[in-house]
Amino acid sequence: MSVQSSPRTQLGVLDRYFHISERRSTIGREVRGGLATFLAMSYIIVLNPLIIGAAADSTGHYLGGGTEPNLPAVAAATSLISGVLTILMGVIGKFPMAVSSSLGLSAFITYGIVVLPGMTWADAMGLVVIEGFILLILVLTGFRSAIFNAVPSPLKTAISVGIGLFIALIGMMNAGFIQNSGGVGLELGVGGFLFGWPLLIFLVALFALFAMWAAKVRGAILYSIIGASVLAITVESIFRVGPQTGPDGEENPFGWGLSVPTLDQDWFTLPDLSLLGEFSLLGSWQNIGIIAASLAIFTLLLANFFDLLGTMVGVSNAGGIKDEKGDIPYSRRIMVSDAIGTMGGGLGSTSVNSGFIESTVGVGDGARTGLANVVTGLLFLATIVLAPLAAVIPTEAASATLVLVGFLMMQQITRIDWTDVEIAIPAFMTVVMMPFSYSITNGIGAGFITFVVIKVLRGKARAVHPLMYVTAVLFVLYFVSGPIQEALGVS
Repeated sequence: MSVQSSPRTQLGVLDRYFHISERRSTIGREVRGGLATFLAMSYIIVLNPLIIGAAADSTGHYLGGGTEPNLPAVAAATSLISGVLTILMGVIGKFPMAVSSSLGLSAFITYGIVVLPGMTWADAMGLVVIEGFILLILVLTGFRSAIFNAVPSPLKTAISVGIGLFIALIGMMNAGFIQNSGGVGLELGVGGFLFGWPLLIFLVALFALFAMWAAKVRGAILYSIIGASVLAITVESIFRVGPQTGPDGEENPFGWGLSVPTLDQDWFTLPDLSLLGEFSLLGSWQNIGIIAASLAIFTLLLANFFDLLGTMVGVSNAGGIKDEKGDIPYSRRIMVSDAIGTMGGGLGSTSVNSGFIESTVGVGDGARTGLANVVTGLLFLATIVLAPLAAVIPTEAASATLVLVGFLMMQQITRIDWTDVEIAIPAFMTVVMMPFSYSITNGIGAGFITFVVIKVLRGKARAVHPLMYVTAVLFVLYFVSGPIQEALGVS
């Protein structure tokens, strides 16, 4: 007679595998956190196609090889790859960090790689696959973990604080609360004034979220996103606000930034997965040359390498996910999953896929384990055939959560000893460079280089871990890689 496991036993297995109780969480919190993460980053399904799908390569062809953009195919591939890789990170890495296309690296590939003479989108995706394979080797040999452990703790904290400011800025800019004025840098609202329904939705969501968080309302982040989305749908149905850019190119500065919240659309679509496998592993070496291809891989590698480091630290600190030694549990598994994710992004033609800092939204709502990733990944997979669901949520409704998470991460700044200038100055450079240069990688690089330079000039070179010297030199090369390419005639 066979003995079937009871639901309680099955939940026990789930608990033990993901360490739910050990990390002081519950299945309900993990589900809620996974949903919150999805809602916070679902914009990638809309935005990634607009970055990599709407630009032609040097030969005049778009992603997939056609002469016209195929945005539905890019959206479907983004949903599929994001879902599979997010679940993989949750099951292998057991860490609540969702994985999707890196917007920064997608932009770099679009405007810095595929425009090189002779370069095609298939060639560029081949470079992504190669870069992911190199990352995997670095992880398996222990080199990536060694670098992570060589970073002083105050710098790790500074990375987290800088990311907090960075994602708060992203949230404010996505909502239109802060905008790029063009001539004088950033400004408040439109022309220095706050006006328009979308901006009002953001402010209502923001202050409602602040109030709920102060009152310790569980699920506050999720409630704010859902409530603001419902309010946005209602406003759009009554006032017909429309997008910032109309179908004929007309400008509406007070319109919705990315997606118009409306229920008037086709809810089910057949997925177009024609982009899967559209890559050329070694085509770039022949079309643009070994030097140009190597520099492109190096830039992708370094940016991806430290973006993950920063995101891991940010997610870990936001949720207090550390072992008794203060280290991130299963960090090597997380790095392996990330390297596989990079290769998967190239294989699926969705650019470099890596950990998303928006995962801190789910962590802020209770997620502590990889089970939250499984929830987020399944929701991504659902959007393959239900893509309009993501488009219903306007960025103005979800952006308030990024501002709150930025505040939560900013609180860690007290862990840095600001009286010790030898570490405080590098920490300061790390923190301010992330939002000022709009790059996590730039902030880490500035902090590392400053730390090494100060120690050397102070006669304390032996106090610096050898790997910090290596990474500092690599960052110097990274920061001057553009002029090097120009000098070599490859850009």
